[in-house]
Amino acid sequence: MRRLLIVSVGLGALMVGTLLAWYLVHQEREYQRLIATGETALSQNQTYGAIEAFSGALALKGDSMLAYLKRGDTYRRRGEYAAALRDLQEARVRDPAAPQPVELLGDVNAAMGQYADAAEHYDVFVSLDDRSPRVLYKLALTRYRNGEASRALDPLRAAIALDADFTEALYLLGMCLRETGQDGDALDTLAHAVEINPAFVAAREEMMAIFDSTGRRREALQQREAIAALEPTRATRLIDLGLTYARGGRTDAAVVTLGRAAERFPDDPMVYTALGRVWLDAADPEGDRVALGKAIEALKRPATSAGASGEALMLYGRALLRSGEASDAERVLVRATEQPPVERAVFIDLANAAEQLGHIPLATDALRHFLALTDGSAADAAIARRLARLEQEQPTP
Repeated sequence: MRRLLIVSVGLGALMVGTLLAWYLVHQEREYQRLIATGETALSQNQTYGAIEAFSGALALKGDSMLAYLKRGDTYRRRGEYAAALRDLQEARVRDPAAPQPVELLGDVNAAMGQYADAAEHYDVFVSLDDRSPRVLYKLALTRYRNGEASRALDPLRAAIALDADFTEALYLLGMCLRETGQDGDALDTLAHAVEINPAFVAAREEMMAIFDSTGRRREALQQREAIAALEPTRATRLIDLGLTYARGGRTDAAVVTLGRAAERFPDDPMVYTALGRVWLDAADPEGDRVALGKAIEALKRPATSAGASGEALMLYGRALLRSGEASDAERVLVRATEQPPVERAVFIDLANAAEQLGHIPLATDALRHFLALTDGSAADAAIARRLARLEQEQPTP
């Protein structure tokens, strides 16, 4: 009897063990299935289904770092940053040596604009794994955005040492070098980025800015020409190039460039405003009536359209004034003063038109507005004397 009892107990224990083992195997299989389901949903951008699957996996294995990591990353993609931080912190607690939760915590903080906290997390990642150019770049970027350009230099150099063709890192290094006053090194770094990727417009723009600030006009122009060629669908590129030609005295090149822009972008008022400015400047030295006529023709379209800019109105009014149409010029220039931001020079144009017409109160009012925006130059003293003269001529009411 005793032997039978022992055998029965043994068989019972075996059955319980077998059932337990079967349950654990089934649980593990279900856990793995849910993780795979979540990953599939995530690959198809079905984030809600992914969260459900990863939550189911956590219901089966509440201590799973992987499930917390994946659900936290899914919350991050959805922009639910508080939930993402909660899950990713749980993942880090469960495996402090794992670098992935630390990187994602940095990503979430960066997305929230908390750059100092993001940099701390990326720094921890680098202490765990210093062979990731991607994370070294993220560390540098968050430091740069946090106003610490000098502290971004070392991680960027480390990232480039690991990946010599990392153009984004080269670009950011150039930005940081420029911000720390190392323009020469910045140019060399940016030029290297452009050498690797000639279509890297942002790097060319930064090079152009350095050339402009250091008076290297020819090199700046070369970058403008390249950028305009790389971005033919942006009218602003051709406008910038055309106006640069004009400032350099190359009126013909400016007119050709802006004429090409007008053909490509016939409905863009900024193109015609720029073209009108070039023709108006060309008419100044010799009083060229042909150039003045072309300026009026180009400026009429943007200045008479709904929502005309203050710049277009100012230039059109100036052109009309120089063509002898003072009355029309005055009307247009009054409108220009009502369209902020107002250029200071428009008040002189308005005063000139009003004085020609004998509208002394309007002329004096325009000169007062001009002097209210004074920069203390010698020319302002002459304007002040003119104002005093007009005030004496103004009839007493």
